Amino acid sequence: MKTLPPIALGTWSWGTGFAGGDTVFGNHLSDSQMAEVFTTAMSKGLNLWDTAAVYGMGNSEAALGSLVRQFSRNDMILSTKFTPQIANEQSAQPVSDMLEASLERLGVEEIDIYWIHNPFDVEKWTPGLIPLLQSGKVKQVGVSNHNLAQIKRANEILNASGYAISAVQNHYSLLYRASEEGGILDYCQQHNITFFAYMVLEQGALSGRYDSSNPMPAGSGRAGSYNAMLPQIEKMTAAMKKIGAERNASVAQIAIAWAIAKGTLPLIGATKIHHVLDAASALEIKLSHEEIILLEQLAAETGVDTRGAWENPMV
Repeated sequence: MKTLPPIALGTWSWGTGFAGGDTVFGNHLSDSQMAEVFTTAMSKGLNLWDTAAVYGMGNSEAALGSLVRQFSRNDMILSTKFTPQIANEQSAQPVSDMLEASLERLGVEEIDIYWIHNPFDVEKWTPGLIPLLQSGKVKQVGVSNHNLAQIKRANEILNASGYAISAVQNHYSLLYRASEEGGILDYCQQHNITFFAYMVLEQGALSGRYDSSNPMPAGSGRAGSYNAMLPQIEKMTAAMKKIGAERNASVAQIAIAWAIAKGTLPLIGATKIHHVLDAASALEIKLSHEEIILLEQLAAETGVDTRGAWENPMV
């Protein structure tokens, strides 16, 4: 397996339509914008790209695939997901079918990390990963949005055929540490599983860009989720700004540096060049133990709950 960089870049917001960037984030990205983001990231050594069949119902994979084709396949690590809720249950091999469609959209012959997107039915869907590993079309497998019991069960199913979970991808940020509280981070560390932390920036709420006087784009899904809680997190983001100022770093970079300090691999949504540059620069930031404790204390004091509507409780 290729060595993973310390940060992954997500393309949830690259697709349009259902579960796509325009509906969830209020984004409308042009082909040239996506190309600039992609080439900048590759030049910085950030070559791990994450998408899913359900993002824009294939639009995200297609957009990423058009750029993937312009580079050597060996120079990048691709990660996409099987989403049970959109599987063709009439098919004899629904997991394989969704993978084949993803491969076609991405323009590649194999996927480095293939995920079960959510724990819709661990017993039913996990076994579908085994033939994909056996065929070599999938190099490693992971599970996303699973709690500890579900992760353990998925691993047992894979272990019986000589395989194992290589990665877990869950929502994890200063404002949402359920995977830590539920023992998932410890389990991953003990079993050499990479923990991908998505929504480290809470869809921009921890980017330093938005506050009560400058809310998120009206009408977007994230505005409905976060705008009401922006006043509650301002004390914490002010502390992040102060910590960042001492290092010539942004609030977003402090959020990313915190996630790295916790032993996770942050998955950062990339829609602008500065998102990539922020992520690359965050790798240089080392927070002190005291700063980490302060940030976690201020996060707890916000009293907000940023668990997504698609997520089950982890604790």
